[in-house]
Amino acid sequence: MPDSPSYRFPFSFPLITGASSGFGAEFARQLAPFAKAMALTARRAEVLEELAASLRAAHPGLTVHCLPCDLMSENDRAALPARCTALNFTPDLLINNAGLGDYGTFAEAEWGKLSQLLAVNITALTHLTHLFVPALCTHPASGILNVSSLAGELPIPDFAVYAASKTYVTRFTEALRIELRPLGITVSALCPGPSPTGFGDTARRQGEHLPTAELARKPPAAVVARGLKALVRNEAAVFPGFIVWLTSRVLRFLPDPLLRLVLGRRPRKARKVG
Repeated sequence: MPDSPSYRFPFSFPLITGASSGFGAEFARQLAPFAKAMALTARRAEVLEELAASLRAAHPGLTVHCLPCDLMSENDRAALPARCTALNFTPDLLINNAGLGDYGTFAEAEWGKLSQLLAVNITALTHLTHLFVPALCTHPASGILNVSSLAGELPIPDFAVYAASKTYVTRFTEALRIELRPLGITVSALCPGPSPTGFGDTARRQGEHLPTAELARKPPAAVVARGLKALVRNEAAVFPGFIVWLTSRVLRFLPDPLLRLVLGRRPRKARKVG
């Protein structure tokens, strides 16, 4: 977040998914100075507790709620609003950060991994948004920040399902911001390029398919700061960094043959599947 005293962050009660590492943990750290209370969700309870302890130590008076949750479980997701209510916590900001990635040819991919990716990246994000809109509406002003990806702007070979899931996130966000505007809810999408977040092999593999990948790479702190600023500015979608922004604009207008060349798509030897 910018250090300028003129910068005012309007939300005080953020709920962050996927908060145990990467962008999620960075969101928690950058929001802590502005928050009165926050709720963190992830599967790894012990990691959440470590993060919460560090936040409380750095910001006395900040209340941090840890809500371990498996977002692939519909029951776990459905229980979150009641768990928040039991803690007397009503979020005014929902950050849908949790996400999964997978790399490899679609024909050879394990369905179990693809199913989990779709469950977290699409179903969980949509479900949580639906669950928490009523709580967000109780505040005079509230927000939703959905973490998408530059990959959502492109048909990336060997990354097809992940890229398509992020296309959904971006388009869902763009439509939702129109619907929720009359309710006083600001909705934005954060669409980063490659970033060293501990997301496993996903960011590195994504970068292999993007031009000027090293120039596009941004540290998590810079990506998160830009996403929060975009929310305050009520931007529909933000692509952190000039190279990422330029890539998102240029590639969508390239002819298909040239687009495939830029993305590194090469003919594969035919093989029987199944």
